[in-house]
Amino acid sequence: MTRGEKTAIITGGGRGFGRAFGTALAAEGMHVVLVDIAGAVAEEAAAAIRAAGGSAEGLAGDVVDEARIAEVMAQGAARHGGIDILINNAGLHSDEYGQPITKLGYAKTRRLFEVNVLGTVCCTLAALAHMKRRAGASIVNIASSAAHMGGSAYGDTKLAVAGLTITFARELGADAIRVNAISPGLILTDTIRAELPEATKARVKAMQLIGDDGEERDIVEAMLWLTSDKARFVTGEVLRVTGGMAAGV
Repeated sequence: MTRGEKTAIITGGGRGFGRAFGTALAAEGMHVVLVDIAGAVAEEAAAAIRAAGGSAEGLAGDVVDEARIAEVMAQGAARHGGIDILINNAGLHSDEYGQPITKLGYAKTRRLFEVNVLGTVCCTLAALAHMKRRAGASIVNIASSAAHMGGSAYGDTKLAVAGLTITFARELGADAIRVNAISPGLILTDTIRAELPEATKARVKAMQLIGDDGEERDIVEAMLWLTSDKARFVTGEVLRVTGGMAAGV
């Protein structure tokens, strides 16, 4: 089965990494389904892909709404009889959710875990029936270098995502589905440039072993490799793309 006969579902697909992932996979001939809690944003991103000659649709969906996500997966699977790639990218990560738990409070901490952790579970379970035994079926979860650093609720959610990656790799291996994760470091997307204080950027960059700025394309290239046949023998892994910031055993 060629990429042109495959379908990819990308959560958080309306902007940032999600939109970049969709653009890259569509450029390889795949049909991409961009899912976002803001349906209009997802459709705008899909329209841009179609305008460039790709195949895409944008759908509204909250990743913790089990019934809606089941509908989204079924709709996405209809194009080519199943789902070949699922990218669990949706997550809460803005400055609002980067606060200590004592400042976040219970309600926001609960929402953070619901979206980042249970959203990954919800989407994976919903996609499973459509991915079983598909040649080259692959799931990529988006974790974070914060998972390896400790000290934040956000990092704790991403540590849980890394753990889920291993668990699902074990459980879904019999269905010929590979499950991996990417842990981005400091990647200077438009959002990060706008939200992150310069002092914080400088502090994090000083921890890198590579002096260059991390760019969105670095994460896109990691995704393309993990979802390709070149990574056919890779599952249950967390690929840290951090410029060496998270280097360690």
